[in-house]
Amino acid sequence: MANRVFQGVIYQMKDAIDRIIGVVDETGAIISCSELSKIGEVRDGIATDRLSTGDVFVRDGYTYHMFSSNRRNDYAVFVEGTDDVAARYAAILTIALQNIKQYHDEKFDKANFIKNVVLDNILPGDIYAKARELHFSTEVSRVVLLIRVTSGTDISSYDVVSTLFPDKQKDFVFNISENDTVLVKEIKRGIDPKDIYKLAASIVDTLNGEHYIKSVIGIGTPIANVKDLATSFKEAQIALEVGKVFDTEQTIISYDNLGIARLIYQLPTTLCEMFLKEVFKQGSIESLDSETLFTIQRFFENNLNVSETSRGLFVHRNTLVYRLEKIKKLTGLDLREFDDAIVFKVALMVKKYLNSNPAKY
Repeated sequence: MANRVFQGVIYQMKDAIDRIIGVVDETGAIISCSELSKIGEVRDGIATDRLSTGDVFVRDGYTYHMFSSNRRNDYAVFVEGTDDVAARYAAILTIALQNIKQYHDEKFDKANFIKNVVLDNILPGDIYAKARELHFSTEVSRVVLLIRVTSGTDISSYDVVSTLFPDKQKDFVFNISENDTVLVKEIKRGIDPKDIYKLAASIVDTLNGEHYIKSVIGIGTPIANVKDLATSFKEAQIALEVGKVFDTEQTIISYDNLGIARLIYQLPTTLCEMFLKEVFKQGSIESLDSETLFTIQRFFENNLNVSETSRGLFVHRNTLVYRLEKIKKLTGLDLREFDDAIVFKVALMVKKYLNSNPAKY
């Protein structure tokens, strides 16, 4: 990574400095150079000279100027020549490369820091100490989005999302698996949840519309302190898992909008099975055919309104009433009664959860 950073500066400087310039690492190997053919060569004696001389030394017709990154790896700029001009060029290059390397390292460290916080790989007591070291603002509102690729091309979703959020000081993007990319987005305090949803929708649209990558996004709850990022990430994970069971058609699932589905997902399977047995004492839910289940779904969508549902199904009102009576005889639940309708709705969701084959416990 450092090689690319240094080479970019050396490449821009080579026309302004009419001499061979470059950078060697602590072993004396050339890692960046205005003459590309020299990259990889090892300058004999440099490793020894850097320990026995000062910051500036001359060897074999080149002037060297030492500098270090905050990772403690020592580097040296070299400029062709041993005169004062070569020394000045070396000093200027050293200042430029030192500053750029420091900026790059801080950015890299911040990204790693955020990743470790999100994945809960850092002790709570160390979070604030590391944040102070990196000059990282801890009390800023952020939200975690988990982008999961379901199908697509060879283009990396990480590359696409990184391009969409170029401010690497505020927004952080990283991979946690081949198909999962995490976005930690800085947001305004008190932001409308609809705006976060629109943000997620724009990511889905860009991935699908421009790159033919199909994806789903789980959204955690917004947090006001960096220590809560792991919680927001886990919520985004739960949102995707719950959505996979209960909202299979949705591409964006927010933890805050999971409602009762979140509760059911967290229930022990043994408790769910007991609940179904208690609800359907008279007859099993399997006794209801697909047409009847479709009717029930439309009845719920129309807020238990018989007239609206019959119009939507293009059936006579009496036909719908007959179907509801049939359901009552089979299950003992009258869906026209609010309490019975709630029990039946929950039972359908529990059945769907059990059909997804969750771990038995």
